[in-house]
Amino acid sequence: MVSMTLLAGGASLLVGNAYQAQMPEFARDLGHGDADFTYSMLLAADAAGALAAGLALESRSLLQPNPRTAFALAMLWCVAIGSFAAVTSYPLALALLFTAGFFELSFNAMAQTLVQVHAPSEVRGRVIGLFAMASLGLRAFSGVTVGLGGSLIGIHWSLAASAAALLLLTMALLAFTRQRSP
Repeated sequence: MVSMTLLAGGASLLVGNAYQAQMPEFARDLGHGDADFTYSMLLAADAAGALAAGLALESRSLLQPNPRTAFALAMLWCVAIGSFAAVTSYPLALALLFTAGFFELSFNAMAQTLVQVHAPSEVRGRVIGLFAMASLGLRAFSGVTVGLGGSLIGIHWSLAASAAALLLLTMALLAFTRQRSP
């Protein structure tokens, strides 16, 4: 439960959804800066990936919830969102955002499921509240890591660096979890 809360909080704090607010700049850099269909597709690709994950994971029971899978999905999200920050191809950016949306919903849903299932019944409400605060409440600070950082080093570098930091945190949490489990 602790590792899943730290994973959700780390993802919220370091990347969150700050990159979505910067999508106009990403679109402009990809050659699609007008507020038209091509710009909206960047946001829609991320949402479509999340929708596909929800449908695939619920309709097929593809992945059984366990911490290692949640960490792997989070690492894949880091790679997808970090790669999105680096690409210069609009079609590739769409594909990476779709992939990022898929992995983000997948690891967040799995982490929340694990916390809900394993929280002791006498403190379940408090544990879930803490998880929700970590996973949603820390998103405000991703504006600092991605947004303010973007004003200093550029949004592409800022998002890539935030994704890399989250990847390192996730790998550390995975190693710690493996060390503690038999």
